[in-house]
Amino acid sequence: MDELNGTHITLRGYVEMEKYRYLYFTVMFLVYVVIVCSNSTVVYLIWTHKNLHEPMYVFIGALLFNCVIYSSTFYPKLLTDFLSDQQVIPYSGCVFQFFMFYSVGGSEFLLLAVMAFDRYVSICKPLRYPAIMRKTTVKCLLVSAWLFPPCQLAVQAVLCVKAKICNLNLEGIFCNNAIYTVHCVRSRTVTIIGVVILLNVAVLPMLFTVFTYAKIFIMAYQSNKTFQRKAAKTCVPHLLVLISFSYLCVYDVIVARVEADLPKAARFVMTLQLFLYHPLLNPIIYGLKMKEISKLLRRLFCSTKV
Repeated sequence: MDELNGTHITLRGYVEMEKYRYLYFTVMFLVYVVIVCSNSTVVYLIWTHKNLHEPMYVFIGALLFNCVIYSSTFYPKLLTDFLSDQQVIPYSGCVFQFFMFYSVGGSEFLLLAVMAFDRYVSICKPLRYPAIMRKTTVKCLLVSAWLFPPCQLAVQAVLCVKAKICNLNLEGIFCNNAIYTVHCVRSRTVTIIGVVILLNVAVLPMLFTVFTYAKIFIMAYQSNKTFQRKAAKTCVPHLLVLISFSYLCVYDVIVARVEADLPKAARFVMTLQLFLYHPLLNPIIYGLKMKEISKLLRRLFCSTKV
């Protein structure tokens, strides 16, 4: 273990650091501040207003809080690297970043699936909604969404720690799936476990979410316009977030798997996409599209100006 702690991985995905390091730092620092402040503001409004203590808003608050954790898995290290002469990370730290990044990402998919289930019960079974979505049920769903991915990722993280390292250079700017490129051999066991985890925390929740919303929209299509408006108003924001996050996951796989075929600058720009859009879009989507949250945001900022 002492040998492992002394092993440092060099992150070789950065481009033109000598020329643009302060520009990179300034832009990404401002983005990180906006992400933390915007997501935290909506979470604060949901937390402090009792009229928003309903399952739908509780899940939105959990999703935005998840965004802050998601961003914090890489932004602090990213900002430090921009100001450092050498972009290195201890291998143990690299495994931890890998573990946190995919654990929080998996929680995102599960939270979106939980939100889809909540909307399905609310719209399609309104009379049974209070009985199904009780406080105990909401707590259990939240705890499951946050604990299920890390419990599975822990197995993969342990296998990464035990793996023999032959390459001390990682062609990226943070520790994602590319961490396997530093191993001497990627075992079949690791590959199988990775596929199982991907199915459990990403593919199956995403399919469940899509299937659930499809049922809602089919029912809405067969109903009156009032029902259609209600379905669109509450479901469209969740679908936008799902599409945004799924797009980023596909990006992550592309960057990690075909890195050898991409120019360094293109790979750097593509990787930055993983950090920028999704955490910024979520508070905008929910802040503008959800009527009650939008109303409280306007009231908050108007009173602040006064």
